[in-house]
Amino acid sequence: MKETTITVRKCDFADVADINAVGELLNAYIADEMGGGQPLTPLQQTRLAEQLDRNYKSVVLLALSDGVYCGMLVAFENFSTFTMHPMLNVHDVIVLNEYRGQGIGRKLLEKIVETADGLDCSRVTLEVRHDNLVARNLYASLGFKDTVPPMYYWRKDLKH
Repeated sequence: MKETTITVRKCDFADVADINAVGELLNAYIADEMGGGQPLTPLQQTRLAEQLDRNYKSVVLLALSDGVYCGMLVAFENFSTFTMHPMLNVHDVIVLNEYRGQGIGRKLLEKIVETADGLDCSRVTLEVRHDNLVARNLYASLGFKDTVPPMYYWRKDLKH
């Protein structure tokens, strides 16, 4: 049996295949039971890639399995007033359903931690649904844990 080669790298927004993968992977995530929402139109997918490319605080990682786009991680740099250093917040971790269980999510997270370390970040943060036990177990195995005291992730949706 042939061994699968998984690579994780930064998105190249000058590469049409990478740009297309960003939109397709996000739509797969939206369609997943842990996603929710309306799929992006082709125009929205293009605009998403443009906005991510334009935002110098974004970090977009793509995972490929034998050259096939199978995962993506989107994070944004912020600043911690408590540590007086930058920090990265992981906004999305996406692995296509048929590629789950192959270590792709782990490789994406290891790469974002490595990236944060290279940016002299004090921490990497993320949010996870309470009912996403698989993701919570993965995050815990990589050293992520609840804050002390525990925090809730709240939001106020604005009409856009």
